Amino acid sequence: MVKQPIFLTPQFQERIWGGTKLRTEFGYPIESDLTGECWAVSAHPNGQSVVKQGPYEGKSLGELWKEQRELFGNMEGDVFPLLTKILDANNDLSIQVHPNDEYANKHENGELGKTECWYVIDCKDDAEIIYGHTAQTKEQFIEMIENGEWNQLLSRVKVKPGDFFYVPSGTIHALCSGVLILETQQSSDTTYRVYDYDRADQSGNKRELHIQKSIDVTTIPHEDARVMPIVEQIQGATITTFVKEHYFSVYKWDIKDTASFQQDKPFLICSVLKGAGEIATEEGSFSIEKGSHFILPAELGDFKIKGNVELIVSHP
Repeated sequence: MVKQPIFLTPQFQERIWGGTKLRTEFGYPIESDLTGECWAVSAHPNGQSVVKQGPYEGKSLGELWKEQRELFGNMEGDVFPLLTKILDANNDLSIQVHPNDEYANKHENGELGKTECWYVIDCKDDAEIIYGHTAQTKEQFIEMIENGEWNQLLSRVKVKPGDFFYVPSGTIHALCSGVLILETQQSSDTTYRVYDYDRADQSGNKRELHIQKSIDVTTIPHEDARVMPIVEQIQGATITTFVKEHYFSVYKWDIKDTASFQQDKPFLICSVLKGAGEIATEEGSFSIEKGSHFILPAELGDFKIKGNVELIVSHP
């Protein structure tokens, strides 16, 4: 049984709203100046992470899930359940909503639904997001869409670095320009666009909207998903628990010296957002740095993280 981190090479996705922060902030080798998404830990067929080094070098995460299920605590399921991204919203994203599992399974060829959450890595001073809407009934929701009353319909929220938002399926939402986030989500690529500012792509084509499906799946009236972070101090680290719910639990680990942990979950997904350090397991020490993404497998056991480093950590 492997008792070391499984380091992954991300996949990158060009988007009409993307920019260059994945290069300037994280040093990733992106070619396009419209790179919107880093699919950091992904087994989704639309962008699979590949193992960077070690005994599984060159294998995709999807292959590992199929062939080495013991690495993931022998969890059940046809698909790897989570997807971790970094998103660079250089421009406003479309106003969108995601279906739940039941709707996606029926209407999107068996795809998972999409509940997600956002950790704000950085943003401009006056940055905001769209989170929720003001309609009280489905009839009012439809009428405001048909009349293009977007300023009245959409709820805007100011954001700052370190903020965390939980975005259940059915929530109208969008990142606005100047926001850089880490997203933890169900492994799904199903997005219903409600409004896209009448933008055209480089070929002059407007992106497809999905009005009826959006009406079908939107929670009306909107319900804020309150996040109450729990902060605890352990020797050498501060652990912030943002959310523990049906699909995922998400934490921030701030390591200031040396902190000891026990891996008692099916697996842990780890993304380094600041600093550098190393992970020590019984198989040796492994360097980590800003922009590293890795999985700590089920049987890892006790481990230590040394250094001055900030990570976002999740598990199913």
